[in-house]
Amino acid sequence: MADIQAKSIDLASQEALRKAREESIKTSWDRLEVQKPQCGFGQLGLCCTVCNMGPCRIDPFGEGAQEGVCGANADTIAARNLVRKIAVGASAHSDHGRDVVHTLALFSEGHAHDYDILDLEKFKSLAEELGIDTNKSKEEIAKELAKRFFAEFGKQEGELLFLKRAPKKRQQIWKKLGISPRGIDREIVELLHTTTMGVDNDYKNLINTGLRCALSDGWGGSMIATDLQDIILGSPQPVRGKVNLGVLKENYVNIVVHGHEPILSEMAVKASQDPELLRLARENGAEGINLAGICCTANEVLMRHGIPVAGNFLQQELAIITGAVEVMMVDVQCIMPALQNIASCYHTKLVTTNPKARFPGVLHVEFQPERAYQVAKQIIRLGIENFVNRNKERVNIPKYEMDLVAGFTKEVIFQILGGRYRATYKPLNEAIISGRLRGLAGIVGCNNPKQTHDYFHTTLVKELIKNDILVLQTGCSAIACAKQGLLIPEAAKEYAGKGLQEICEAVGIPPVLHLGSCVDNSRILTAASCIIQEGGLGEDLSDIPAAGAAPEWMSEKAITIGFYFVASGVYTVFGASPFAVLGSKNLTNYLTKDLESFVGGRFEFCDDPLQMATLMIEHIDRKRKALHLRPLMYQ
Repeated sequence: MADIQAKSIDLASQEALRKAREESIKTSWDRLEVQKPQCGFGQLGLCCTVCNMGPCRIDPFGEGAQEGVCGANADTIAARNLVRKIAVGASAHSDHGRDVVHTLALFSEGHAHDYDILDLEKFKSLAEELGIDTNKSKEEIAKELAKRFFAEFGKQEGELLFLKRAPKKRQQIWKKLGISPRGIDREIVELLHTTTMGVDNDYKNLINTGLRCALSDGWGGSMIATDLQDIILGSPQPVRGKVNLGVLKENYVNIVVHGHEPILSEMAVKASQDPELLRLARENGAEGINLAGICCTANEVLMRHGIPVAGNFLQQELAIITGAVEVMMVDVQCIMPALQNIASCYHTKLVTTNPKARFPGVLHVEFQPERAYQVAKQIIRLGIENFVNRNKERVNIPKYEMDLVAGFTKEVIFQILGGRYRATYKPLNEAIISGRLRGLAGIVGCNNPKQTHDYFHTTLVKELIKNDILVLQTGCSAIACAKQGLLIPEAAKEYAGKGLQEICEAVGIPPVLHLGSCVDNSRILTAASCIIQEGGLGEDLSDIPAAGAAPEWMSEKAITIGFYFVASGVYTVFGASPFAVLGSKNLTNYLTKDLESFVGGRFEFCDDPLQMATLMIEHIDRKRKALHLRPLMYQ
């Protein structure tokens, strides 16, 4: 039991892990044990495989080689390794954005009949922001929007359109440093080029190129994805839902959607309510169809429809281990290759849907926007027909689920604070200025089996809200806190400081606001820009009493997110293990100290969630002091 409790604080996950052990099913935690001890050179960032003269490695103790065969030193090797991960992370979220633009383009041409413009107000507002005449049909406007956004990927000159959403002072900082992104694809390609053997050997210049690439994602690809998904699928509104493995239902056909792109999962929601398929489910002995989500696809369908969330990243295997999942349909990103091995131990069918993400020996049903609903029905039909193959004796659904409230966006916060017709951030700014609210924190990121599952997220967030800091969350981090009951209004009374508690009670919100999937971190950036625009808290994002953190990160996307937050002026703390840069003292100092003097933000690395909270609170207090704000009301 002690061993299992060290893996996860979530009781449902602990129960599923016990079942996995009894049935000799290997999970990510078991695979991690086999890897130990992990390569020390790789963990320090001192292993180079850029060319075939290597692999080369630098001795961190100064006794062995201090240069690779080509002459690259620790600073160059560690910086190249790091910024390559930025490029990969930016490509993942930005390619997601490109696919959404493609769907909009197909709609404008009459080829994506299953989609429509569901948020007409935001649609027209976005068109006006880009100078598009809105006195046309929605198809014509959509065509022009798609054209403008496709150009953002291939543009060679100028700047990305959404950079203008940032405060003017922030835009000037980017221009001065030469890190204003031009085109999304250009920045990714150029960054990869600089890391090729024999190109850039200046670690500071490599990092600056990495910052520009990261910004092309945060203020480009990710922001495009978020805005267009709101337009096509409907902007989220506050919605109640449930979370954890207990949302799986014993007598229902359980369909789990997993991945990151909601264009297909949106159709799965619709298909799960199709009268024909519901009738077929009953004919096959089930009471109905139960759709649930894992990872960020879960957040997408939760935010828009209240569909229950079965779990976050480290629970994807555990959902199958319950023995109650008929189909797990996946698209892209954060999908463990081990899923097929786990599924083969049960009756579960794993179905891939994206040509970019195939699994050997796994059933592939390719998604196409032109026939989206038809594809979704086909996959759910597979699950219904598979229900009869379920071994009821092997079913064990942990009886743990928790209520939550999600669906917060920049626009929703506007309306909650000021009303629909006088939407404003003024009450939020005044709460910080008056000292009722200490500041803000953005907590994002993944899970990592190197840490006790969910512990870092929840411990950090509890400490922050106790100290009157309003927390904004996305992705698997939000799911972790939801499972612990932190995403309901009642949590304010139990966990929040008196100032934050008063605000939550007055407005009717939780002390932790769920803003969506990890691609929706752009919502945090635009909300912060609105705070500056409202006035009273400085001229730049770096002036706001705010901090960011990724407590249990594991993905390259998290590195990219961290870099575009730092490049936007946000102090950002990473938990788990650092970026594999500690082998280079110069690079480590640049990221954690010197960078702040250029961009206004910097990184911090910490392996204790309570210490992370202390660091963030101290930073927020320094920003309050610099703005000469009033003392906190409740100390």
